[in-house]
Order: sequence, then C-alpha cells, then structure tokens
Amino acid sequence: MATLDQKSPNVLLQSLCCRITGKSEAEVAHQFQYAVRVIGSNYAPTIERDEFLVSEKIKKELLKQRREADAALFSELHRKLQTQSVLKHRWSVLYLLLSLSEDPRKPSSRVGNYGALFAQALPRDAHSTPFYCTRPQSLALGYGERTAALSASVGTSGISSLGVYTLNGPTPTPQSLLAGQPPQAAAAGAQLLGSRLAWTLPVSCSSSSALALPATRPLLGPPVPASRAVQPRRDGEVSEAALVRDILYVFQGIDGKFIKMSAQENCYKIDGKVVLCKSLRDTCSRLAELGWLHNNVRKYTDTRSLDRAFGLVGQSFCAALHQELKEYYRLLSVLHSQLQVEDEQGVTVFTESTLTLRRLLVWMYDPKVRLKTLAALVDFCQGRKGGELASAVHSYGKTGDPQMRALVQHILSLVSHPILNFLYRWIYDGELEDTYHEFFVASDPNVKTDRLWHDKYSLRKSMIPSFITMDQARKVLLIGKSINFLHQVCHDRTPPGKITPASKSADTPKDAAELLSDLEGAFQEKIDAAYFDTSKYLLDVLNRNYLLLEHLQAMRRYLLLGQGDFIRHLMDLLKPELVRPATTLYQHNLTGILETAVRATNAQFDNAEILKRLDVRLLEVSPGDTGWDVFSLDYHVEGPIATVFTRECMGHYLRVFNFLWRAKRMEYTLTDIWKGQMCNAKLLKTMPELSGVLHQCHILASEMVHFIHQMQYYITFEVLECSWDELWNKVQQAQDLDHIIAAHEVFLDTIISRCLLDNNSRSLLNQLRAIFDQIIEFQSAQDSLYRSALEELALRLQFEETKRRREEEGEWGVTAEQEAEEKKRVQEFQETIPKMRSQLRILTHFYQSIVQQFLLLLMTSQDESLRFLSFRLDFNEHYRAREPRLRASLGATRGRRPSNI
Repeated sequence: MATLDQKSPNVLLQSLCCRITGKSEAEVAHQFQYAVRVIGSNYAPTIERDEFLVSEKIKKELLKQRREADAALFSELHRKLQTQSVLKHRWSVLYLLLSLSEDPRKPSSRVGNYGALFAQALPRDAHSTPFYCTRPQSLALGYGERTAALSASVGTSGISSLGVYTLNGPTPTPQSLLAGQPPQAAAAGAQLLGSRLAWTLPVSCSSSSALALPATRPLLGPPVPASRAVQPRRDGEVSEAALVRDILYVFQGIDGKFIKMSAQENCYKIDGKVVLCKSLRDTCSRLAELGWLHNNVRKYTDTRSLDRAFGLVGQSFCAALHQELKEYYRLLSVLHSQLQVEDEQGVTVFTESTLTLRRLLVWMYDPKVRLKTLAALVDFCQGRKGGELASAVHSYGKTGDPQMRALVQHILSLVSHPILNFLYRWIYDGELEDTYHEFFVASDPNVKTDRLWHDKYSLRKSMIPSFITMDQARKVLLIGKSINFLHQVCHDRTPPGKITPASKSADTPKDAAELLSDLEGAFQEKIDAAYFDTSKYLLDVLNRNYLLLEHLQAMRRYLLLGQGDFIRHLMDLLKPELVRPATTLYQHNLTGILETAVRATNAQFDNAEILKRLDVRLLEVSPGDTGWDVFSLDYHVEGPIATVFTRECMGHYLRVFNFLWRAKRMEYTLTDIWKGQMCNAKLLKTMPELSGVLHQCHILASEMVHFIHQMQYYITFEVLECSWDELWNKVQQAQDLDHIIAAHEVFLDTIISRCLLDNNSRSLLNQLRAIFDQIIEFQSAQDSLYRSALEELALRLQFEETKRRREEEGEWGVTAEQEAEEKKRVQEFQETIPKMRSQLRILTHFYQSIVQQFLLLLMTSQDESLRFLSFRLDFNEHYRAREPRLRASLGATRGRRPSNI
C-alpha cells in the first residue's frame, strides 16, 4: 500500500494543528481528530450570497461604531471595486472582511458555535475504519471542491449550469466507533490515525450502517470497502446505489423500482414497503420533485407541439421549452454515463466522483430552480396564444432573481421572434400572413375596398404584447393600413421600400433579443420612422392627386353656404320653382338653374373637378310640401376622398344644409317682407284706415328681423366660422389620415350640436321651426293684406278716374246709384280691417309666446354660447317683461354665471 501524498489535505491539516499548538504529531492527535470532525461535518449555516447585503452590513457596523467617514470611504471604494474586473469573487472578500471585523468574544450566529462540536466525543468509527476507505461525503462536498468537481463533470451551459448549493443544517452525528482499543495501540498509531482521519467517515445515515470491526484487526490489513452492494444495512434496507439509479429514472419522468408516480397525490412517492431511513427518504422526495416538474413541462410541450392551431408563437414557446429540456437531458446523460462507468469498472468504494444522493441534491439544485421556473411559466401560459402568450412570458420575467430573469428573457426572445417578423412584414410591406390569428393586427377579408380604412383592419387588444405600448400598436396598425390603402384604394404603385427604407429585421432570436432590450430606443425609432414616412406620403398623395383639401373647402362653400353670392343668386333663380308644390318639381330643371347660378357667380372659377361633383337632390316628399321643403344641394364623393367624407358624414352635411337653407330662406323671406312694406308704404298713404294695421305689421316684422339676424350671426360666426377655423388648423397639423378623419368628425359633431340638430336640443329645434313657420305665416298674412289693400286702392283710383273723365266730358261724375255702390264697397273693405288687425294680433301673440319659450330653453341650456344667445335675442328685456318665468330663469342664470366662468 502506497503511502499518502504529502500534499494531501489531511497532512496539511495535521501540520496546521502542530503549528498552532507547537506540539508533535503524536501529541496533537486528539486535537487533529476534532479538526477533522469539524471540517468533515456539514454544520454550516445557509449563507445568502448577496454582495449588496454584505456591503450594507459592513456599512451598518461602521455606523454603529460612529465611523461615518469610514462608512462613506467604504462605499466609495466598493463602488470603484464594482467597476473593475480585477476580483471575480467580491462577495467572498467582503464576507471575509465582515467576519474578521466581528468581536470574537461575542457569539456569532453566522459562523456558528464550533465549541460544541469540539466538546463532543471523538466518533468511535474513526478508530476502526481503515484510511483507504471512502472519503467522507461532507468533506467531499465542500464549497471549493463541490464547484470544481461539478464544473469538471458537467459544465456550465444551459439548464445544466450549476452553482453552489448549501445544505440546510448539520448532518446527523455518525455512529461512534466501538470502544475497547488498548491505550497503547492508540498511542502507537496516533500518527497514522491523524493522517487517515480525513478519509474515515463513512457515508452513512444511521448508527447501524457503520462498519464494526474487531479491536484486534490490524490497522493496515486488507481493505474492507464500504461498497454500494456490500455495505452492511438493516434487514431489507435498500442500498443508496439502487436509490440513485431510481432517482436518475425519475428525473426523466420514468417510474423506478422503488420510487413511482402516485396518481392520487400527483407526486412521486417511495413505496411504503421499502425499508429506508428518514434522511434518505426525505432526500429522495426532494430529488423526485425534479421528475414531477419535468413531467409538467414535457406534458405541455407534447400536447401543444401537435396542435397546429397553437400558431407560430406557441410553437416557438414549445421550441424554447424543448431547448431547455435538451440541456436538462444533457446533464442527465452525463450522470447516467458516470453511473454506467462505475458499474462497468466495478467501483465499490465511495470516491470524490461517486454518485450519491447528497451529491445529486447539490448538483441538481440549479436545474431544479430552472425547472420550477419553466413549470410555473407553463402553468401561467395555459390557454394563451400569440401576443397574449408573449405578454404572459414577458410579465413573468419581472423578477429580482437574475438567473430567472435571464431564463425568461431567453424564452421571450424566441417567443417574440414570430411576432416581430409579423410586425416587420406589416410595416414595411403591408403584408399580413397571420393564419392562426396571433398578431395584434386583425384583417376582415369580407370588407369592401371603400371601407378599407375604417373596417378592414383593427387591433386585437388581447394580442398586443405587454412590451409594446398602445401608442406603438396604433402606429403599427396605421403604417400597414396606409400601405394597403395606397395600393388598393389610391392605386399608387410606388414600392414600399421607396416610401420608407426598410431597416434590419429580426431574422434570428438573437436579433429579437437585442431589439427587446431597447424597446424605448431602436425599436421606437423604427416604428416612428416608418409611421412618419408612410403617413406623410399618404397625405401628399391625397392632397396632390385627389385634392382632399380642396374638396374640404368645397363642402364649406356650398353645403355650409359659405359662398354667399352663389347662394343668394341661386335663391333668386329658384324662387319661382320652389314656391310650387314639391310634386311638380323636376330635378333636371333644378340642375339647369344650378349651372346657371354657377356660371353667373364666382363659383365658376372653382376647379372643374369640384364643380362636376355639385348636384341637386330632392328629398322625400310629404303631403303639402313645397319646393322649399324638399330642395337640397348634393356633393358626390367617391374614391379615396370617400374615406374622409363617408356616408355618415354626408348625411350630417345634408342635415346641416337643410337647417342652414331654411334659416337662409327666413332671411330671404323677411327681406321680401321688408321690400313689400317699403314699396307699398307711400301708395297706401291715401288709405288712413290702414295705418294701424300697417304699423302693427312693421313692428312684428322688426321683431322677426332682429331674431333672424341674431340667429344668423350665431350660426355663421360662432358656430361655422369658429369650428371651421379649428378644423383647418388641425388638418394642417395632422400627422396621419386618422387625425384628419377625427378632426373632421369633431367638426361635424360640433356644428350638429350647436345648430340644435342633436337629440339633446330637440325641444329647442322644435321651437325654432315653429318660429320659422310663424314667419312664413306672417308673410302670407301680409301679402294677403297688401293684396286686398292694393285691390281696394286700385278700385278707388279707378272710381276717381272715371268720375274725373266724365266731368271733363261735361257729364255728371257719378250717379247716386254708383256713389252708393262705391260707399258700400268702401264700407265693406273697412269692415275687413278689424279682422286683419285681429289676425295680426293673434299672430303676434303666438309668435311672441314661442320666442319666450325658446328663450326660456336657451337660458336653461348647458351650452354657454346658447345662454349668451338668449341675452342678445332679448337685449332690451322686451320678452322678459312679458314672461315671469323668463325673469326667474334669467336671474338664476345671472346668479350662477360667475361660477361657470
């Protein structure tokens, strides 16, 4: 038997004991035994390897000693040390410094009280076990040796990358060796005993597993190995070697001989009939958890890999899980190979590389953590696909554990790769190949081309990954939608590469990982660049080729009555036609009148593309309607501009035009009333009996003119001009077509609301229409009055002319009979005057009551501009003096005006 190498750890330990005590090797045998007992034990606390926590503890210690300057200096030095790559194990250095700084007189919970260990009796098995037996497992699994052995046999890639694992709590005290050795024998073999004690502790979990040898056995006799197969055990107890083999099968999800899956409890359990100590049973249960975790992950991948509807993102997720399992299997293959080599070589003693349960517990710690992460991630991602699955993976990576975060980030780079490919093809080519509906942009193939912008493409909010913001998703949608709109609606054949230069795509998961690491930088820049370039090009095409802004201005001029000279001349030409019943109108006649009005006004200088779209439209005819009630202008829109001027928008324009046309008709009617009064005033001076009636007509007409002028001012300037100016500014600043559409819709909604055409203003609109009806009725009453008066005036003038002519001829002017008839006719006319006055008085009273009700509704309106309109309509408080409710409402309104302002 060869002697031990002088470089071995036990020789070094014995030399250290001699150096400390100053005694010879034979004299320090007892102390050496205790040193081996301490080093060989696993009595070490669990230490959290956190550099930050250790540095904070050092600073707290310095602050407790009131050494603030030293604490600040330490923080600065530690910060500089972190920026350097000189030391690889800064935590160990800091922990050593902290340990050295502690007061040895105080008990330390971190280092532990080893005095108790030294006070224990020397284990008896140390005296009887040959020195060439198996090295103690606890010593073999020291920090440095554990790491070195693990790195040499397994490696550090993938799931098999292993770290330091610290067992919790001390190991059970081994069985003491049998007593009874003579003191002389112990003294004579003290030196050899000290040299071999580092190898003497057998791998055992119970007192019965210790090897008992007779006291007369020679120390250097033939070896009695503590082998896997022949190690003495209790009757029927399973060997550790058999458990190791079972555990390796369980790691792969395969039932072993003694450890099998329990379907009821859904976990691996050791057969209850197996005789096994509690320590090994607990260790096996902890190791068997890897098999349960492996089964969960493997079951998910096997099920989902066959599901084609799971999509590319789901298959990428399964591929990432397979990749992690592949690394896990690589580790298991190394362990199996080692076990097979040991079996083939007939290894019968425990060495540093022998597979044991405790070594497996250490080696499989990091793989277990990774499998736990994968299993939890699989459970969290159940029932998800596409972007929703990517969001789940991304949210699970928000953890403070760097290893778990790195693992999830790696999986996320694989999962997000198909999504980023979808995204790049969409924003640079406008192509959407999403067979399994995984991308957050959805397409409806049933939508026709004219509704492409509004209805064909939309966002699947549930599929938007959490690492993409809603603003970015909206921009992505607009980019691809703009490209398709240019190709399919605008028929623009410009290649997408010339609209916006395509940047590097996420060709590999590595590219995807780099992109995900800079979401607010490079990724945002790519989205913004494609968004601005594509949107700008689309707006240029619409304005240059399809005259979008010119059409918008045409709507303002013609449908919103902005072209004053054209509207006035059109009314003059249409008046003879529109006073007729609606059933007698023909559209081609009205279209000819429209063309005449265009040629006679400044409208003739508009673009021919705009003028050809202007047309006449007759609304649905109701019984009793005249041409004024059914006439409307129309503007034909088609092609790309129909995206902005949709059917709903044109319906709003039609409603606003009818309202404005009716209001303009009231103004036109009152103008005719005023002209009739001015023209007939001088003629009817010879009929003094009509002065009261005519004065009443003048007063009522003035009230109506004031009302209509104020309404026209409100509609024209406060509603149309202000809203149009706001719309035009938004259109000039718009960055994409959606901004123009949204601004245009807001413009229409505003004028619909403020022109009293919405549902909330229905009562106001009814009152206003009643006022308009009273104006038309007043026109009819005044026309009837003037017609009767002018007929009477003509008869009187004719009677006087006949009388004068007969007198010139030398005859009697009139006979008594003719004079009596004349007086009778005049008397009959004068008798109709009170009826006319009464009719005007009723009309005036009814008109004023409607106006008062209208003012009352205005004053109680939530719209401030409508309340101000009521002040202008009743600026001299004429109606307020007649209506008590109006006074109360006005007072309440004035009382709350400052708070509203």
